[in-house]
Amino acid sequence: MSQTTSSSGTSALNIYLRLLTYLKPYKLTFALGIIGFVAYAASNYAFLEVLKNLLTVLEKNDPVDRYLIPLAIIATTIVRSVGAFMGSYYLGKVANGIVHAMRVQVFNHMTTLPTKIFDQRNSGHLISVITYNINGVASAATDAMKISLREGATVIGMLIYLFYKDWQLTLVFMVVAPLIGWLVSSVGKRLRRLSNKVQTSVGDITQVSGEMVNGYKVMRTFGGEQYEQQRFDEASKRNYAQNMKIVMTSAANTPVIQMLVAFAMAALIFVAMNVTKMREPAEFVTYISAVALVIQPMRRLGEVTPMILKGVAAADSVFQLLDEPSEQDQGSYEVVRAKGEVTFEHVQFSYAEQDVAALKDISLKVLPGEVVALVGRSGSGKSTLVNLLPRFYDVDNGVIAIDGVPINDYKLTNLREQIAFVNQQVTLFEGSVADNIAYGRADKVSIDQIKRAADLAYATEFIEQLPQGFDTQIGEGGARLSGGQRQRLAIARAILKDSPILILDEATSALDNESERYIQAAMEQVMKGRTTFVIAHRLSTIEHADRIVVMENGRIVEEGSHKELLERNGAYTKLHAAQFHGEMGSPASL
Repeated sequence: MSQTTSSSGTSALNIYLRLLTYLKPYKLTFALGIIGFVAYAASNYAFLEVLKNLLTVLEKNDPVDRYLIPLAIIATTIVRSVGAFMGSYYLGKVANGIVHAMRVQVFNHMTTLPTKIFDQRNSGHLISVITYNINGVASAATDAMKISLREGATVIGMLIYLFYKDWQLTLVFMVVAPLIGWLVSSVGKRLRRLSNKVQTSVGDITQVSGEMVNGYKVMRTFGGEQYEQQRFDEASKRNYAQNMKIVMTSAANTPVIQMLVAFAMAALIFVAMNVTKMREPAEFVTYISAVALVIQPMRRLGEVTPMILKGVAAADSVFQLLDEPSEQDQGSYEVVRAKGEVTFEHVQFSYAEQDVAALKDISLKVLPGEVVALVGRSGSGKSTLVNLLPRFYDVDNGVIAIDGVPINDYKLTNLREQIAFVNQQVTLFEGSVADNIAYGRADKVSIDQIKRAADLAYATEFIEQLPQGFDTQIGEGGARLSGGQRQRLAIARAILKDSPILILDEATSALDNESERYIQAAMEQVMKGRTTFVIAHRLSTIEHADRIVVMENGRIVEEGSHKELLERNGAYTKLHAAQFHGEMGSPASL
């Protein structure tokens, strides 16, 4: 195994040894596979003995052996076939089990990763780890393992046989082994480097494809077809170029090994015919046959290292993701239902790799049941502030508390149980309408509760007009629904959760005026008894909030009711004038 190191600084050997730890649950199955391939290798030796006896029988013309030889051939073939089946089947079962275990482990770990990981890595590369990269591991775990055991057992058995027959002659053949080893090692190092580049290029392809599929309406509206076609063509060309380098390296590897073996074979025959004392035809033929039988598995073993190193490159990226620490969850405090008092004390926060703080010395106290609206221009810190509450990010300085208990002291699942969140980017999942409303709570709620939540979100009317009502499949991301319908389902989901704290981050942005009026009426009922944070781009929707908090450049610059803030003629008044009189741009900038 090559000792090259990965981008993470881990040697190929260490990565492969870590990969082999996944074998533990399959010890018995793996042992059965080994037994099968040992039987397969032993049959090769048996064939040589049958061949030797056949030549002897032909010389002596023994009538009894003339019947035994065909039977021996049938018996040997049966052992060979059963051994090959056992080895391939059981090792295939082990390999596919490993791939399944790794895929599930990676996916489950991704569900626990902190938000910053998803910010730092594009979705295409993350998805390619689960799909393409783990399939690369499958190649190392299946084909490479199968070839290693089957051909390895054959080579070891044949070499023992050859040394037993004539150790001096066999040493002549073995001279070529170090050259083959050096070639395999060199090729393996190059293939691993190329495999890393291929994985990156596959991630680029996944990313471009995903963006086009998800944003096809924008693409067509703005005439971006040619631009997307060019992006994909460039990404695919990079993948093609890297794959062709792998093809060229692998293709050159086998012929060179074959040439080396051919020279060794020629030298062997020359020595056997002119130097050694092997003169008996049957002995000579079986010896040369044994050499011929060992050449093919030796050549195939030469393919194993490149195969393994490509798998190691794939496993390296998988292990790097698995080694990313999960969200910190060191809290132990739990509560059945919080009262809903929320306090921000001198909170400061910066996004990773950004020099300017997104929030600067934020102090804010929100009483249980109070409705607080956050307003300000885009980039003022409104969404960042509410994203800190369920600990999507951790503060740099300061403390956020619920009912006087710092949110870091809560168990993470319990903390998030207290918060319902509806943001401006509606996320729905493949499944039925009812499944999406009850997402995460399907085993805890009844269909009557689901329907009541839909009623409060003014979604029942359009749901009942769908082909199967609440059982209608909505397609990927709710593709079969309008923007307003998707938003109302998201609001119904938040209503059903019935948490004491509600966050509405531009939750009515996708609704038409009539739908928004319905939602506003529903929300007035839903907000009762809940601490609510509202971020809205239309100031008219938050005029009746208990308190309006105005933010600029990550700071709170004003607080008060709608009437009080207008009377101050400050930052809020300017935002209000900008929206209703067009002095400072469109409402979307608020």
